[in-house]
Amino acid sequence: MELTEWAKLQEQLLSVQLGVIRSYIKNGEPPDGERRATPGKRKSQISMIRDILISTSTPLHVSELIRLVQDRYDVVLDRESVVSALTKKVRKGEIFVRTGPNTYGLKDR
Repeated sequence: MELTEWAKLQEQLLSVQLGVIRSYIKNGEPPDGERRATPGKRKSQISMIRDILISTSTPLHVSELIRLVQDRYDVVLDRESVVSALTKKVRKGEIFVRTGPNTYGLKDR
């Protein structure tokens, strides 16, 4: 593993850890997976990612998508789960397109 790849991995790990800590401070208990963006309303991972891509109007790497979802919705997403969900949508020809390695954009743009 190259130093740059290792540094990016460490950044992602620290980001996830910080999300867990913030959740604990905010809620007084550890998160139980996906948390609600607003009380009473729950958004799916795909909906949050779609919203991010609509607002940026450019394809983004999965790491950036995860970071932006965490910033906007205060939800920590699992990288493998996100990649799996996006890959399934791309294969079905729904919503997303893959523009590069782990980089996704909206189909109609």
